[in-house]
Amino acid sequence: MSKSATNLTPELQLKGINVIRALALDGPEAANSGHQGTAMALAPLAHVLFTRVLRYDASDPSWPDRDRFILSAGHASMLHYSMLYLTGHGLELDDLRQFRQWDSATPGHPEAGHTAGIEVTTGPLGQGFANAVGMAIAERFLRSTHGEELCDHHTFVIAGDGDLSEGISHEAASLAGHLGLGRLIAFYDDNHITIDGPTELALTDNAAARFISYGWDVIELGEVPNDLNALTDAVSRAKRVTDRPTLIIVRSRIGYPSPGLTDHHSAHGNPFDAAEIAATKKAMRLPQDEQFWVPDDVLEMYREAGSKGHQDRLDWQNRVDESDNKAAWADSWNLSVDPDQLRQVADEYKPGSEVATRKASQACVAALAETVTGLIGGSADLTGNTGTKISDTAQSAGAGQGQQIYFGIREHAMGAALVGAARHGGVVPIAGTFLVFADYMRPAVRLAAMSKAKCVFVWTHDSVGVGEDGPTHQPIEQVMSLRAIPDLQVIRPADATEVAGAWRLALETDGPTAMILSRQGLPVLDGSDFELVAQGAYAVVEHDSPDVVLVGTGSEVSVCIEAASTLSTNGHSVRVVSMPSWSRFEMQTEELQSSVLPPEVPTVSLEAGVTLGWERYADIPLGINRFGASAPGKTVLDKLGINAANVVAAAEDLLS
Repeated sequence: MSKSATNLTPELQLKGINVIRALALDGPEAANSGHQGTAMALAPLAHVLFTRVLRYDASDPSWPDRDRFILSAGHASMLHYSMLYLTGHGLELDDLRQFRQWDSATPGHPEAGHTAGIEVTTGPLGQGFANAVGMAIAERFLRSTHGEELCDHHTFVIAGDGDLSEGISHEAASLAGHLGLGRLIAFYDDNHITIDGPTELALTDNAAARFISYGWDVIELGEVPNDLNALTDAVSRAKRVTDRPTLIIVRSRIGYPSPGLTDHHSAHGNPFDAAEIAATKKAMRLPQDEQFWVPDDVLEMYREAGSKGHQDRLDWQNRVDESDNKAAWADSWNLSVDPDQLRQVADEYKPGSEVATRKASQACVAALAETVTGLIGGSADLTGNTGTKISDTAQSAGAGQGQQIYFGIREHAMGAALVGAARHGGVVPIAGTFLVFADYMRPAVRLAAMSKAKCVFVWTHDSVGVGEDGPTHQPIEQVMSLRAIPDLQVIRPADATEVAGAWRLALETDGPTAMILSRQGLPVLDGSDFELVAQGAYAVVEHDSPDVVLVGTGSEVSVCIEAASTLSTNGHSVRVVSMPSWSRFEMQTEELQSSVLPPEVPTVSLEAGVTLGWERYADIPLGINRFGASAPGKTVLDKLGINAANVVAAAEDLLS
């Protein structure tokens, strides 16, 4: 311990904590927007974490073996930003002054990739908690695979009443307890306050009993939010528990030490007025007329804490350099995909044969699992159905190296855990379920896109071709709703060849990919192209001077080809375009787009889903603008107009 570290007197530490509280007041006041009370109440816990507990090096916020810290209660973001500034992660006081302003480094909720030191994008309550579960899975997998000398850290998360009220927290906590994630430590900020008033208006859960039933170790600290040693001791106890996650419950007082708003629901989301801020600063013995006041001794204390892990990081780097696992470790973090490996999978399926794209995808996953050591994941109780079998070894407390994760029927937590694992790094997480259940996952998928989390969502049974299960299981609006999410790469392959090309794109693209796959067998097409999937759209049946263009996605491309044959017999020249990915096509030049879909040529589109949006590409969009029905899949498709005859009729009408 350095000399300055020995001078961390109780008085200096309390002064530092009060400075954090004052910053939590000043930032929202300057913005006239934000949440002060929770950040104030949690200042002692943040102090303990960043000075006594977390293993990190502020000079290298992306150090792979750092402890991960997530503020799931993201509305208290000023707390996190204050700690990042104080410990030297790169934020400056001016950044705190620009809290919640345009293009600032301190947005209203923490955003991954935007500010150094922010691990995941939190905001919607419960998401960060579930992200932490994914991070803990990734850590254990890497530690089990590469050894503790290369991977040896913990995941910490702070959650509030709102986080634990959301259903996703139940799913995620149940999964974490089942998996025995011993290096996951969660703090429950039990302040008994929501925006409407006391939590008792709507919540009387016994959180401790709930988490004990999930298989967690639970530490009930009681009303000790300002007892630094009690908080430290609780973390020490939690670290000794290695076979299950730990929940530390702290009964805090929102807005403390405000004379007028401590324990009041107004302290949650309404900025304190100037008089209350002055009174609170007076109670803390801080300058009342100065905003963003950080004295030198406080800054020195926190900067020392921020640099404390520097030698740990250098020692870790030396271990990596000298390790026999160095190459394998580097491969996990610097993913490279051999396109020929996936081409070989595609070549196994010959034109004229028939295979469901979900089954072709399973072949790609199996091939990738042989070379992509960080490929992990599974499904929400639908492993065989969705083609997401990676390994025979399941991830568990006794098999941390298991690549196969059985998420159970927990789609929302599965999606958020994928985001957390991807943001952790060193792994490529995938997960599968039926497309219609993407609705359960949508908040996590949106955050995956927002934070550019590199993960693959595999959604199968992609149309009314599901058949007898009926309208509850038949997706109609889902594909189009997923296309509406910015920065989500949505790919709906037409056949096995396009599936292989889609997997190549998924692993080569930064950010998340949605893989939309069929239940039913689809013909392998003569004109499908492994490379051109990256273009987003291309001709599978070419004609240089077409009278009409037919464009389809997924299972409907083969229907368009059948319709083109009839139209050709009737004397028309026809081009058929496969459009596996709108987002990829929209990345292309206007010249290329026009060469594939000439604007002057009449165009008919066909997709077994809502037609909303297709007007940008087609003069007549054919689809399904109603819910499905229970019957054999081919019958439902035919009855709802997803057939060649309907395409021919539309094209003839357009041409006439």
